[in-house]
Amino acid sequence: MRQVLNPLRTRFRRWFEARLPLSDSVTLSQRTVYILPTRAGWMLGLTLLVLLAASINYQLNLGYLLTFLLGGAAVVGMHLCHGTLRGLNLHLLPPQARFAQSPALLDVVLTSARRSVRHGIGVSVLDLQAWVWADVPAQGSATVQVAWQPLQRGLHRVPTLTAETRFPMGSFRVWTVWRPAAQVLVYPAPELPPPPLPPALAHDDGARRASTRDGGDFDGVRPYRRGDPLKQIVWKKVAKTDQLVSREREQQQGQELWLDLAHTRLIGAAPALLERRLSRLCAWVLLADRFGLDYGLRLPGKEISPGSGEAHKRQCLEALALC
Repeated sequence: MRQVLNPLRTRFRRWFEARLPLSDSVTLSQRTVYILPTRAGWMLGLTLLVLLAASINYQLNLGYLLTFLLGGAAVVGMHLCHGTLRGLNLHLLPPQARFAQSPALLDVVLTSARRSVRHGIGVSVLDLQAWVWADVPAQGSATVQVAWQPLQRGLHRVPTLTAETRFPMGSFRVWTVWRPAAQVLVYPAPELPPPPLPPALAHDDGARRASTRDGGDFDGVRPYRRGDPLKQIVWKKVAKTDQLVSREREQQQGQELWLDLAHTRLIGAAPALLERRLSRLCAWVLLADRFGLDYGLRLPGKEISPGSGEAHKRQCLEALALC
């Protein structure tokens, strides 16, 4: 039976989600909020039927009183539960780029214009059902962070989200399904531990400029190389980053550091080889940025000129993610 129902359930879910509009902000209305009894609700209904049948059979006035008292409480709880979500505004903040195999946190802002507090609202990714609960204050807002872990690099659409509540009695479940339009950029997972950077290439213009200066001056830093004298190590930077770095002579600054797929020197099967190479390039980009080096990136069909800084690092990581 499950083999028959599961494909039908999957097809129905795809059809249902395809009908939902893509929006980063949605205000829940009566048409977008759904309600069904929980297991406790079904048991409460069955109990009420048994109490009603016993009261009719034995003509118990107190039985009628208890039955209709519990039934009235259930009806009031149903309206309160449905009203907890109805009229609530959900807004997804722009998600930040993440590295593959690391959780992405989606910030969802719940805003209420009602003059009473909304209790017990949970938000989760539809497939994960890992709930994050919050109370929304009267005429205020609350922010929840929903975790989602993309496994592959690239540009991914934010998964379908759901919000639900069972306040106040837990006898009814009220929920909604929401498809945000935002996308998350996922960088390759950096190789750990990061391998040493490839050697820099000579730059003619820089070499000519450096030859006109005193060859003994120091200017800038670079990763430590075996054989560097101890007096050339920048110990202050070592204390901050826990990485050995050496002072760089001006002649050496006439060189350019290029990060290329050919420099990775990795072998393996074709589908996994590209991901391993991009992972190593990602680690090199982060390492070169940590040392404050000027570096360029060469990928098939794209070349990024040498540079440094946060914007340059982000440009290189985006190129690796979309390669």
